[in-house]
Amino acid sequence: MQSKEWPYGESVTETSKVGSLIIIGGAEDKKNEQVILKEFVRMSGSEKAKIVIMTVATELPEEVGSEYIKIFKALMGDQASVITVDVESREQANSPEAIAHIEDATGVFFTGGDQFRITRLLGGTKLDTALHDRYDQGLILAGTSAGASMMSSIMIIQGPAETTAKIGMTRLGAGMEFLSGVIIDQHFAQRGRINRLLTAIAQYPHHLGIGIDENTALIVEGHMCRVVGEGSITVLDAGEVRDGIPTKEESDDNLAICDVKLHLLPTGHGFDLRNRTPVFKAKSED
Repeated sequence: MQSKEWPYGESVTETSKVGSLIIIGGAEDKKNEQVILKEFVRMSGSEKAKIVIMTVATELPEEVGSEYIKIFKALMGDQASVITVDVESREQANSPEAIAHIEDATGVFFTGGDQFRITRLLGGTKLDTALHDRYDQGLILAGTSAGASMMSSIMIIQGPAETTAKIGMTRLGAGMEFLSGVIIDQHFAQRGRINRLLTAIAQYPHHLGIGIDENTALIVEGHMCRVVGEGSITVLDAGEVRDGIPTKEESDDNLAICDVKLHLLPTGHGFDLRNRTPVFKAKSED
């Protein structure tokens, strides 16, 4: 299938009201140009945005939440609507107060930390339902690092980097299911995580593996994506692999897999998740 040319400068949002995802590879710029955070604010409604910072992934919620409040208020103005919602138990995730904050938000931002904390504390709760309901109604949902990993239906929980790929080395679990058909990895180039993502898609070849570099975001609008930020995204597609798919998940054997498609896409380029094809930035005319 031929690659498409990116309709650069045009919106790719589908006609449905479903929201957009801003999936950040971690270590986003918080002090200088702040391209990714500014885009989150813009998409959430600019100065009229109502932003909720979810600190469920971190064990330092007050410290992390305060940092993001300062950042977003500096971008939006001191009178901006920016609050944190910290969830340290499943009881809190079922509280009417937490749900009310989500129902009133235009943008929700998940901080980094431990993605397993997110699914363990939020999965199946009323807050989980509220997030999905609001996303279906147009909520802008962003997440960085652990907040990026949890976006998919299957997520990486644990796995070594910068090592030989072994069949059973990547531990996978259920994500929060905002984006189906992909497995996301973050801090991708900086931590040498390509082999652990390869072992993940070898277990689930019908899923695309998407690795996102630091200070880089994949913005998902319907089935179309665009890349924003300093680095690149790496898309691994095992759809045409004939041999090498493991017959069992638990093994210390080295992984052998061939014919995996690899797409490397920097800012301005995009990807069509439905058709599994890259979308290139339109070339400027001389």
